[in-house]
Amino acid sequence: MREYTQVYLHDYCNMNLNKLALILSLTTTLLACNDDQENLPGPTSDSINYSIEGKWTYKDNQLNTMYIYEDGTRYTYYCTSDNCDSLYNTYEANDGNHLPSTHPYTVNGDTLIVDLHHDNELVATLTFECDGDKVQLGSANSYHLYRLGSNCP
Repeated sequence: MREYTQVYLHDYCNMNLNKLALILSLTTTLLACNDDQENLPGPTSDSINYSIEGKWTYKDNQLNTMYIYEDGTRYTYYCTSDNCDSLYNTYEANDGNHLPSTHPYTVNGDTLIVDLHHDNELVATLTFECDGDKVQLGSANSYHLYRLGSNCP
């Protein structure tokens, strides 16, 4: 009888320890998961597929240049007025206001390839920031473009 009691107590203690471990694990999980989203990382270019399609300028329109990427064609626009953003907002792809030469482009994963003609091409790694409104074009001479109308730093 003594042996049976020891085995029973041993099994009973193990069962209670397993339950205790399960309860502690669930409690820890529930306490760690709350509605406070501030501490969670925001979306990154790895978790969201941002697109190069659209209107892009340099920071504060430093070079008076806008590119429109649309349906595999890059259009280039220049501005010499004081308020280029207003002018750029009126432009649409292939509207005749762009430079006569357009450039075909493709995107493979995170790599942009723009055919600049005459055996020249721009090959750049795209790294989106600022919820997709800022993109770094990583190449030998990396630079940033900003989606027209964005307020990205």
